[in-house]
Amino acid sequence: MTAQPTSGAGNPDQVEYWNASAGDTWAALSDRLDRMVGPLGEVAMDALALVGGEHVVDIGCGCGQTTLELARRIGEWGEVLGVDVSVPMLAIARSRAALAGLSNVRFLESDAQVHAFEPRVADAVFSRFGVMFFSDPLAAFANIRTTLTPDGRLAFVCWRAMSENPMMTAPMAAALPFLPEPPAPPDPFAPGPFAFADRNRLSGILASAGFHDIEVTPNDQPITTGDLEQTIDLSMRIGPLGAILRERPDLQARVVDAIREALAPFQIAAGVFFDSATWIVSARKEA
Repeated sequence: MTAQPTSGAGNPDQVEYWNASAGDTWAALSDRLDRMVGPLGEVAMDALALVGGEHVVDIGCGCGQTTLELARRIGEWGEVLGVDVSVPMLAIARSRAALAGLSNVRFLESDAQVHAFEPRVADAVFSRFGVMFFSDPLAAFANIRTTLTPDGRLAFVCWRAMSENPMMTAPMAAALPFLPEPPAPPDPFAPGPFAFADRNRLSGILASAGFHDIEVTPNDQPITTGDLEQTIDLSMRIGPLGAILRERPDLQARVVDAIREALAPFQIAAGVFFDSATWIVSARKEA
């Protein structure tokens, strides 16, 4: 039985989070973060097999790199709607679209879990790491489904387990001895970067939300975060460790040398590279 979208309360905690220091940080680091995860998003984008003139929705569009690339792929007769809750990140996205001179792009500040999307207009929905933060993912995907045309397509990339992504684990492991107390183990199903690490859970959510032809394919791909000093800076500003250090900036001087030592083995001549572990997810709407 297909779940029906509900009005619900949405995601106020995420709205607050992405409009405070986290949103400002990601906006400031947008070029470096796009370089890091851009290739992963392109793999998911390829799964959509877009054609010219299609209407696409980009969920959790952030600073707009994916929205602009989608717009280029579908051409001037198509249209892309980028949706995000973060005002500072959307400001970057709108600026980028204006500089690119793209007239087939628009952006919406809204929570995709509860937004009243125009029904049955989108040929495809895409997301690059933007769908793991819903308080009620079943309700969110059921709501997103409403904007798809019959047999419309969905594709996104999301992280597998944190333990499979050393970009996240190595800095935190190095910093732990210097933190006043270790962070509590996260709820594996709570909204956050790794909420969809469980393939079976993810497939079940999509099926219950009214999707079929669901494919959840592992993707293992090296990603770079720049040179060693750039990587140290990035690891102290994003992810689980970044969240702690934003609250306790006084700890930064205590952990930086340990992080440098932990990340040095990942450095090659071209920069610091990590193996990444993601899911490339594709599905179709049940008509």
